[in-house]
Amino acid sequence: MDVFLLPVGRDAYEPYCEHVDEPETHDDTPPPPGFFARVRHHLQFGRLKYRFQQVLAEAERERRRGNVETAAGGWWQRAKRRAMCFVAESIAEQRLLWNLRRHVSATLYYPDDMPEDAAVAVMRRQLGLDFEKHRFWLAIDSVLMVGSAALILIPGPNVVGYYFAFRVVGHFFSVRGAKNGLTRVAWTNVASGPLTDLRRALLLDPVDRLRQAEDVASRLQLDHLATFFQRSAVSS
Repeated sequence: MDVFLLPVGRDAYEPYCEHVDEPETHDDTPPPPGFFARVRHHLQFGRLKYRFQQVLAEAERERRRGNVETAAGGWWQRAKRRAMCFVAESIAEQRLLWNLRRHVSATLYYPDDMPEDAAVAVMRRQLGLDFEKHRFWLAIDSVLMVGSAALILIPGPNVVGYYFAFRVVGHFFSVRGAKNGLTRVAWTNVASGPLTDLRRALLLDPVDRLRQAEDVASRLQLDHLATFFQRSAVSS
C-alpha cells in the first residue's frame, strides 16, 4: 500500500492514497423484520459491512465515469450520480484509514525537501489525531444509532437509523485503520521529488496550481490526487 504525504499549506500535510479494492463478502441470509433485529443481523452476518462496501464501490464507479450532466438516464439518475461522485470525493481521508486496517506493510512517500524523521513524525501525529477523532464519533454515532430506533414507529424505512449505522461502520473502520497504522504496519519511507514540486504549487494562482497538481498526479500515476490537493489546499 502506498501513502503520499501531501503538502497542503505552510507546515500542513495530508496523507493520501488512491482507491484500493475491498474484498467482497457475501451472505444470502434474509434479514428479519424490525430495526433492532435488522441491525443485529447485519452486524452478526456482516451484511451491513457488505452493503457499506457496495455503496462505496458504486460511488467509486460514478466518480470514474465522470460527466454526470451528459450521462445517460433522466434527472434522477444524474442527481444520484452527482451525489455519488460527491461522496467518493469527500471520503478520501477515511479511505486511507479503511485501507490501512487490512495491511501489515506500507510505503510512505514524502517531499524530499523535508527530513525523513520529520515526515514520520507528521504521519504518526496525523494517525493519532484520526484515532482519537473517529473513536469519539464512533461513540456518539453509536448512541444516536440506538436512539434512532424510536423512529421505527414512523411508516417507511428508517433512513435516519441506517444513516447512523453506516456512520458507525465508517468510524469503526477508521479507528481500526489508525490503530493498525500506528502499531502494526511496517513502514518504508521514500523521499519524493514530485511531492516537493507539489509544495511549490501552493505559491501559484488557482489555475496554475491545478495545472501543476495535475502534472504531479500524472508523474505519480495517481488519478485523483489533483482534485484532492486542490480541495485540501484551499481549505487549509
